[in-house]
Amino acid sequence: MKFFTEPFSLFWRYRYLLRRTTVSDIKGRYAGTCMGMAWLTVYPLLFLALYAVVYVAIFKVRFNELHSFDYVLLIFAGLIPFLNFTDTLGQGVTSVIANSTLIKNTLFPVELIPVKAVLSSLPTLLISLFLLEGALLYTGQASMFNFLVLPLILLQIFFCFGLIWLLSALNVFIKDIGQIIPVISLFLMLISPIAYTVDMVPPDLMPFMYFNPLFYLISLYRVVLLGGVFPWQEFWIFLGITIGLFYLGFFVFKSLKGLFSDEC
Repeated sequence: MKFFTEPFSLFWRYRYLLRRTTVSDIKGRYAGTCMGMAWLTVYPLLFLALYAVVYVAIFKVRFNELHSFDYVLLIFAGLIPFLNFTDTLGQGVTSVIANSTLIKNTLFPVELIPVKAVLSSLPTLLISLFLLEGALLYTGQASMFNFLVLPLILLQIFFCFGLIWLLSALNVFIKDIGQIIPVISLFLMLISPIAYTVDMVPPDLMPFMYFNPLFYLISLYRVVLLGGVFPWQEFWIFLGITIGLFYLGFFVFKSLKGLFSDEC
């Protein structure tokens, strides 16, 4: 039982230290740039503009029931969780190696290094959701159903905790993992349902979609933000994946952390 409560005890015990270091990391990421913290807003909008140009202006993708602007909102609803995931992946996998000085610092638990990497990517997600909600309010499509996105955010955070614990620990010993992450991110961008809906996937390819955790996450975000029948099956599957990955990642990280100082 102690193992299952240990991560949460760690979060609570060092909550103030975690908050200060996370805020410091967020400010440090944009220090020295011309636009500063404005990148938190510009970054997702640039990706949205790129998708809109490619799929609306070039490929001229059309849905019978959707206007072009509604289709852009559909893209944005899928792009928001994906961008947060890839940003977390890029920052988190190398977080232990990048913060090697903290490994020997007894005041800062090593387990929190990946955690603060995940949390430092959170502002972009929240600002993007705020922008999308503003667009939904403007078009009259917002509803109380949108508040269900809050537990989805929490679910995504814990999913990323487990994944980054696992990958950042393994990356200390297998540094090729950090090098292949950009390729994996590009691959996930192509196979995740960002600019298309599940209905557009050929039946023969659907079994392959089930192996992609982002398939479930993006489907949940899209339904909660844009309306529709809540996909309970996808919710329970992603919840199970999140719980399993959270504790697997914590177990692997805790088991290997004693060896970090020899490798970093």
